[in-house]
Amino acid sequence: MGQTQLNRKTSDFGTFGRYTEIPGDQMTPEQRESDMSLKFTAGDLTVHRLIEQETTFLPVHDMFAGLTPDLLAENRQWLRDSGAMDATDTLILCFQSYVVRTPHYTILIDSCIGNDKPRPQRPKWNQKTDDTYMRALKAAGFAVEDIDFVMCTHLHVDHVGWNTRLEGGRWVPTFPKARYVFGKAEYDYWAEQHAKAEVPPFGDSVLPVVEARRADIVRDDFAIGDHLRILPTPGHTPGHLAFAAGRGKDDAVFCGDIMHSPLQTRYPELSFKFDVDPALAAKTRRDFMERYCDTDTLCCTAHFPSPSTGRIRRRGNGFSCEAAS
Repeated sequence: MGQTQLNRKTSDFGTFGRYTEIPGDQMTPEQRESDMSLKFTAGDLTVHRLIEQETTFLPVHDMFAGLTPDLLAENRQWLRDSGAMDATDTLILCFQSYVVRTPHYTILIDSCIGNDKPRPQRPKWNQKTDDTYMRALKAAGFAVEDIDFVMCTHLHVDHVGWNTRLEGGRWVPTFPKARYVFGKAEYDYWAEQHAKAEVPPFGDSVLPVVEARRADIVRDDFAIGDHLRILPTPGHTPGHLAFAAGRGKDDAVFCGDIMHSPLQTRYPELSFKFDVDPALAAKTRRDFMERYCDTDTLCCTAHFPSPSTGRIRRRGNGFSCEAAS
């Protein structure tokens, strides 16, 4: 299934200019590389973006309960110009993974949507069979066997999908040599929910990894060498995590679903429809941006439109995420 991707020249989250839609099966890795940054460095890290989809999601006023008509009117033009919202006021989100290469390990952060997964509530994700993700992995120079760790910021459907793939009618770990790292609070929460009523992403994209004995259920003091650390960031889900990377300092931080849209950098109090604890999510979001505001730490978002990465800067009572040059 060819998914719609967004192809646009980028400079910063306020001045992307217009975008044009190109079917995923018509966009080559070379086209993507020429139009958006898919590889960058931070300290002694090399980071690659693997984009599975970059497309319209849901109407912006449905996603943010605190978004008044006046506030939307005030921000409509820059959201459209930045590629974060289309002409019908529908959010545009990127669904992607990051591959982080440290001097010792290759780490995949969040495994996106996946193929062959029954997701009837999301037609663009349901029983998907395209090769976009695997082509992106190959274009970045990696095979599934090269991944040492898979780190999940949380266990929502669009962050665990490629944890597994269908082989011979059963779900098996996609990355056969990797240890899959799940935060204990997050894992315990979803295990409890799944015991009450089936949670399909947990059943097809998390439990098979545990059953294959490839999972590590870790506490907040977990680290990978001296290059990757856990930063607890609850609110979107009870055990949501961010991952800080770099030797001795946070050269890059992978923030998962702390925020979904650049609108939330300007207005951290705007919580997303799918936040399990909106008030806590808002506090976590502001604390996160205060922590990294006006530093050199590269903030790697899960869902902002391309280029998706930037540095947090103060803007009035809120912030902005300024794309790295």
